[in-house]
Amino acid sequence: MLDKNYNHQDWEPKIYQLWEKSKHFTPKIDPAKKPFTIIMPPPNANGSLHIGHAKFVALQDIMIRYHRMLGDAALYLPGADHASIATQVSYEKILAKKKVSRFDLGREEFVKQCLDFTLNNKDTMFMQIKRLGASADWSRAKFTLDPDVSAQVLDTFAALHEDKLLYRAHRMINWCRRCATALSNLEVVHEEIEGKLYHIAYCMAQKAEFTNQQRFIVVATTRPETLLGDTAVAVHPDDDRYKQFIGKTIMVPFVNREIPIIADKAVDPEFGTGAVKVTPAHDPKDFEIGRRHKLPVIQVIDFRNKMTKEAGQFAGMNAFEAREAIIKELSRMDRVLAVKKFKHEVGHCERCNTIVEPQVSLQWFVEIEPLAKPALKAIEDKKITIIPKYFKKIYKNWMNDIYDWCISRQLWWGIQIPAYYCGTNGLSDLQKLMNPDLVEKNKRNEGCGKYVVSATKPDKCPYCGNTKLIQDPDTLDTWFSSGQWPYTTLGYPKSKDYQYFYPTTVMETGYEILFFWVARMIMFGLYRTGQIPFEKVYLHGLVRDAFGQKMSKSKGNVVDPLESIEKFSADALRMALVVGSTPGKDMSLGEPKIKGYRNFANKVWNIARFIELNSQGKTIKPFSAKTKLEKQDAAFIKKLDSLIKRTTKYLENFKFSLAGEGLYEFIWHELADKYIEESKDRLQNGDEEVLSVLHYSLKTCLKLLHPFMPYVTETIWQQTKTKDETDLVITSWPTV
Repeated sequence: MLDKNYNHQDWEPKIYQLWEKSKHFTPKIDPAKKPFTIIMPPPNANGSLHIGHAKFVALQDIMIRYHRMLGDAALYLPGADHASIATQVSYEKILAKKKVSRFDLGREEFVKQCLDFTLNNKDTMFMQIKRLGASADWSRAKFTLDPDVSAQVLDTFAALHEDKLLYRAHRMINWCRRCATALSNLEVVHEEIEGKLYHIAYCMAQKAEFTNQQRFIVVATTRPETLLGDTAVAVHPDDDRYKQFIGKTIMVPFVNREIPIIADKAVDPEFGTGAVKVTPAHDPKDFEIGRRHKLPVIQVIDFRNKMTKEAGQFAGMNAFEAREAIIKELSRMDRVLAVKKFKHEVGHCERCNTIVEPQVSLQWFVEIEPLAKPALKAIEDKKITIIPKYFKKIYKNWMNDIYDWCISRQLWWGIQIPAYYCGTNGLSDLQKLMNPDLVEKNKRNEGCGKYVVSATKPDKCPYCGNTKLIQDPDTLDTWFSSGQWPYTTLGYPKSKDYQYFYPTTVMETGYEILFFWVARMIMFGLYRTGQIPFEKVYLHGLVRDAFGQKMSKSKGNVVDPLESIEKFSADALRMALVVGSTPGKDMSLGEPKIKGYRNFANKVWNIARFIELNSQGKTIKPFSAKTKLEKQDAAFIKKLDSLIKRTTKYLENFKFSLAGEGLYEFIWHELADKYIEESKDRLQNGDEEVLSVLHYSLKTCLKLLHPFMPYVTETIWQQTKTKDETDLVITSWPTV
């Protein structure tokens, strides 16, 4: 007999233990069964789960439980990401509180401590995912640093290099001085800030050729500290104001460098004065102009945001201090003609929000266009479907305007790049700066400076025979390893899991990482396996607070999933995250909504208890399609059949919110408020037919609701099932 009240805190742990003990989440390879596979997006193993994780677990678990009940071999493969930059930033904050830096520890000890930190977080995080009710196959759980997974990542690096799709070169990168690493363009968030636009007069080198009014060209810049690295001034070729100056030279203030005035169509004549300074070392647009015109690259701000010796009298200053000093000195010389307030977008590090410094650096790059073309074709040929479909256009636009990807990171935590240098001569100045211990250890090992790429360490340099090879100290961008997640988790290329479960069925994730992750999984999947990594991509939106505001700890509006589970139940949180959620759109979530679905769970419990109370001491006749029904019962069964059809159709078409909303409305209003209320007199009179219909209806509703609210439905099922019935989690999906 069901207890008077449903206590989720008592039942949820017991039910999950039942599922795990029975191994219902571990599908067997069966050629007679159709596989249905979801690879869980691996949460970063550096902290607790947040509400976004709860949302993807809820949506993915609905699909898995539904297909398991259909009889498919449903695999929900869980995992965790070592998350290079995010984890290193998190752990360095912990060290900072102890007034210790990673350089104090040294690389080996820092990596050891980071690993312990990550593994502890991973285990905690897996327990939290279980509390959400995820029916994941924990026997197949993966971590991006598992030896078999990382070995495939290294193989991909070596294969790309062999196919000439990977190269090492001096290119413009985004440098975060706080995280002390290069960033890809996707890791830079552009925010509009209010700055200043300075109009600065540059003196012509050929003064005798011009009138007094023409002896200066006024350039407009937001970053006067970089003028010390100018190697040209550029104007638009069709700008009549400056045509006479093109080909002449001008003097850079303070450093007295004579530089040319050039014409380039990249210059916007409407910006500022129409004349711009060109600093190839510190601006992406300037870098490209410099390449076209073969301009020198002069670094005046180093990787620690200090002015270099090329900055002359300002050398050693912090770059922001140098800006003030330069403007002060130029003003004294009457060279600052105007200072205007100016709103412009400035790149910030996605992880720490520090302003990013464009720098030219020797890094590893993937030539992305040859990988992007087949990934674009897979979408155009409808081999992969994106839900909602309007993201297909966004995906195509981005893939058609793609650029080479910087994959090397100056981090200590992560998968180390499988390139080996012959002595310290092969290391870049930045690598030497970021790895002083490595330089000290190899100070007598200059070598020939060449490198070899190999998934395993070579015995010696193939060029000079030196046996003291130095592995590249940089690590791989996390998106490089996680971009290979679908096939590396399944044991590519020879495992039975890979051969049966790959390509996977659905990749469900947030729309904000469509390019960070989804596009890269498609590119790598096609490149390494020759197959698409998944058939469908379902993109969910962000979870905002009840007022539509973005959740943040500073605002105090964060919904903690674990607190919500403790207070209202996992089932209530899951339903609150699913109902009202539209693919590709953000949704609002507040405590009243979660509480409302806690009340719904109690309603389902009370319905079951009412039916059980009225069944005491009675034999329940089995219900079937041949059962003769009263008009009232037949009308209700017709509505129930319609619910089965609608729910099945909605789940097949990824309309999870409509399915959940329909179940809520039917169970509460059609079953409880109408049919049960109308049946009470018949029950008191001993009507066996209505009891038979109620039992059938309850069982059917529990099955339909199970993917959404697995705990309360399984709890009721376990206490009401007959001896010949299986656990609800593996029972068959209802049919009309």
